[in-house]
Amino acid sequence: MPAKVFQSPLLVIPSIDIKDGKLVRIVQGIPKKVPSVYPDDPVEMAKIWRAENAKCLHVVDFDGAWYGSNKNLPIIEKLIQSVVIPVELGGGLRTIEKIREAFKIGAARVVVGTIAVTNPEIIQQAIEEFGAEKIIVSLDVIKNSVIIRGRKETSAINPVSLGLNLKTMGIKRLIVTDVERNGLMLGPNLELLREMALKVGLKITASGGVSGYKDLISLLELTPLGVDSVIIGRALYENKFPCQELWRIAEYGTII
Repeated sequence: MPAKVFQSPLLVIPSIDIKDGKLVRIVQGIPKKVPSVYPDDPVEMAKIWRAENAKCLHVVDFDGAWYGSNKNLPIIEKLIQSVVIPVELGGGLRTIEKIREAFKIGAARVVVGTIAVTNPEIIQQAIEEFGAEKIIVSLDVIKNSVIIRGRKETSAINPVSLGLNLKTMGIKRLIVTDVERNGLMLGPNLELLREMALKVGLKITASGGVSGYKDLISLLELTPLGVDSVIIGRALYENKFPCQELWRIAEYGTII
């Protein structure tokens, strides 16, 4: 009898976090060195994930998020040009000019966060200029509050309320991260993801806490609700699952 083939609509997106031009891992908002088995060159890392059959990359400019710096843009542009798959870019994109710059260097989609709370009119302008499919809003959550400015400030807004407001503006997709689990491999916050999917009704990319294959299986239960993709960082860099097998069993869908 032939072996059963496991097919999943869950898209796995490797995360590439960049600080001072180098690849880092982010643990609860704090940058850490990547294991020595991997290069600290973000461009080389992007090529490795592409060789492992990744269909999309999630790139975060840590210096942009924390300091508003543009110093990583040249290496991010080089990274984007080095692969033939979509790259979504976030980190400090808090003005329409910075959003335009991200698209200028080749980002397929931009990821914004802080301005969803502080300057939502910029998101509206970006949607009108580039289209709703190109703009993703990332909601970083601690104890049911959205945090902003590189995870340094807590807002008074809960993620469901903000998600509903963004939906009325035309946003199609949210990245939802439980910051307290981010980088700790404690498993994703399934309750938060389920609540956001059911109450907001947008497409959801899960982020934070994935420790290995068993967590992907848990996330599969949420795919009928709209949780169709997951960003993974530390678990990939620490080889918590065999990469080639991971892509074969979990990369059956696509992302819009």
